[in-house]
Amino acid sequence: MNHPIFIIGGGAGGFFSAIHSKTNHPDTPVILIEKSAFFLAKVKISGGGRCNVTHACFDPLKLSESYPRGGKALIGPFQRFQPQDTMDWFESRGVDLKTEADNRVFPVSDLSQSIIDCLMHEAESLGVQLWSRCTVSKIQQRDDMGFDIVLDSGAVHPASKLILATGSSTQGHAFAQSLGHTIVPPVPSLFTVKINDPELTALSGLSVQHATLKLMGKKTWSQTGPVLITHWGFSGPALLKLSAWGAREFFEANYHLPLVINWLPKLSQTELDDLFKSQKNNPKKMISNTPLFQDIPGRLWLYFLQKAGIPATKQWQDFSKKDAEALADCLLRDTYKTTGKGQFKEEFVTCGGVSLSEVNFKTMESKVCPNLYFAGEVLDIDGITGGFNFQNAWTTGFLAGQA
Repeated sequence: MNHPIFIIGGGAGGFFSAIHSKTNHPDTPVILIEKSAFFLAKVKISGGGRCNVTHACFDPLKLSESYPRGGKALIGPFQRFQPQDTMDWFESRGVDLKTEADNRVFPVSDLSQSIIDCLMHEAESLGVQLWSRCTVSKIQQRDDMGFDIVLDSGAVHPASKLILATGSSTQGHAFAQSLGHTIVPPVPSLFTVKINDPELTALSGLSVQHATLKLMGKKTWSQTGPVLITHWGFSGPALLKLSAWGAREFFEANYHLPLVINWLPKLSQTELDDLFKSQKNNPKKMISNTPLFQDIPGRLWLYFLQKAGIPATKQWQDFSKKDAEALADCLLRDTYKTTGKGQFKEEFVTCGGVSLSEVNFKTMESKVCPNLYFAGEVLDIDGITGGFNFQNAWTTGFLAGQA
């Protein structure tokens, strides 16, 4: 009897696995199970509802550098299915894509629904059976090297092969563990940080487009890019990337770590000193009214002056060496203590999951349980923000379906 291929998890990795399983095995029933009422829920909310489909980086080695965990394992898979393949796949099915200045790729429609409609249509037209509101309670191995999929309803469905695409779900990890796999403990990866500084958080909404952030733990992690001040602390691309690379260190420190920000990374200490000295040519001009840096918003400049202990009414003729040192510290070595983490919008990414040493990355098949495959974030793989986590889902889903 030709038992079905079952895929558990109706997200990006699950759909891509199901579509390619059915494409490669048209005579075998393919069943995709999702416990919630809606498929592709994370795709729906990603990118602020626009869906950051992938990242326009077409060099597998360079691409792999955007994954704090799993990058090395993905080099080979990216040589078989990379962002250009993802873009070609969607565009060949009528989804026009655009690449923005930072190389993030979105549908031209700016609607994640365009991606959802494409995946749903493709799966349905191929004959993939889509089961929503369907909860798996147990997975049992069969004597014929297949599986019994036991549902909450008590129904038991035999499977010839099984793909786990359950994301960061603890239940998905429990299924993998029950089938012999080691689970690297999951911790949050993409998140914002909280700062206890009312004067700073009162500036919520202000941003600096080019700053360098350093996380000072057992190891120093650094990222450069846009930083956003929020009503709870800091966010923005640079901070989110930093949270991904330092995820485990943040977690182990209960999200209480020193954070040092250089708001002017293109400027050296000597260049800053010379700039301060040059202002002596405007002796009666108030420091607070001097827009020295185009990238620093006026209200943030006033915050730095206050933090450095420099009165807003002070003139450049009274600007002392002590003032210069204090202000330079605020601009080049601004130090905070994080007091907790926030969540990145409605999206949630974790590091941790199925140990990569137990998976064959040519096929995404388990090395410890025959006919079991993995796709997406159920694995101990996570990328920085910018479309990299979806690319992991497309690539591993493609390989699992091919196999």
